[in-house]
Amino acid sequence: MRTPAHAPLVATTRGGHVECIHYGSIAVVDESGRLIAGAGEPESVNFTRSALKPLQALPFVEDGGMERFDFTSHELALMCASHGGESIHVATAERMLERIDAGATDLQCGSHPPGYYNATGTYMPAHLHWSRLHHNCSGKHSGFLAWCRLHRQPLATYLERESPLQQRIRDTVQSFAPDVDLPVGTDGCSAPNYALPLTRLAYAFARLATRATPALAAVAFAMTRHPDLVSGTARSDLALMQAGGGDWVSKIGADGVQAIGVRSKGIGIAVRIADGSPRALHVATVAVLKQLGLIDDIEASPLATTADPVVHNYRRLAVGRIEPIFELPSVPV
Repeated sequence: MRTPAHAPLVATTRGGHVECIHYGSIAVVDESGRLIAGAGEPESVNFTRSALKPLQALPFVEDGGMERFDFTSHELALMCASHGGESIHVATAERMLERIDAGATDLQCGSHPPGYYNATGTYMPAHLHWSRLHHNCSGKHSGFLAWCRLHRQPLATYLERESPLQQRIRDTVQSFAPDVDLPVGTDGCSAPNYALPLTRLAYAFARLATRATPALAAVAFAMTRHPDLVSGTARSDLALMQAGGGDWVSKIGADGVQAIGVRSKGIGIAVRIADGSPRALHVATVAVLKQLGLIDDIEASPLATTADPVVHNYRRLAVGRIEPIFELPSVPV
């Protein structure tokens, strides 16, 4: 086991003094995969977590699943989602399952309280009951089941690493990193998950953003057309794609992973915060966008709330700040 050579990316302060340092790495690549800017160790191998979801949806699109089950961009967006369990997310997942003659009990993602309440800082009603449909990965898993129906594969084994579905997904991921021996682990939703060099994750999102294939174009269109389905109220991917005005395709991953593709510039960005801190990830991501000249007035954008640099205590007193402490090389994009 080798520890990546991450660099200090974000500092938190309290009373004007540094309290925490968050280390990580950044990779910015062009459409060919060439590194054009970075920090830390851009080639470090990191689990992609939910940033992998657009790639996991590709086999279904490539094999004609959209047409077979009359799915629209709404369903495809949810397949790529880490959603908040809002009513629109649950209804879309239910619709997907109905069209493939499956049910919520076929989902093997587990269940958790809807993320909406944590994201918005509101209290969850005591009477609320949640199911597997509220899990943030229910759309991805519904898409997995749809692929199995499309190919007449059993539903019960869809998460097994040696299943036809998961082998097809592995081949898809491998196509973006043909020279990499992909480490594999189990994600929070029990699906196989792969680790990639940050440069390769960024390359995948550059290809996604630029619509390099018809399937990638379909996924990118769905994500940028329906960021509310990919993400949800008060969540970072919604803010990022709204700020990008359709030009940025964005997907966060648990434990400090963020990937973004920028269509107009033909670039991909991958950010990794080593300790998994979401607040450090949001601040670092916005700093990358700002240093690349992709955004100027953050306060006037949807990113103002998700990347708030002020640290508040429980009385809402401002007690410190969260600030980027890295500089990317000056490379025009």
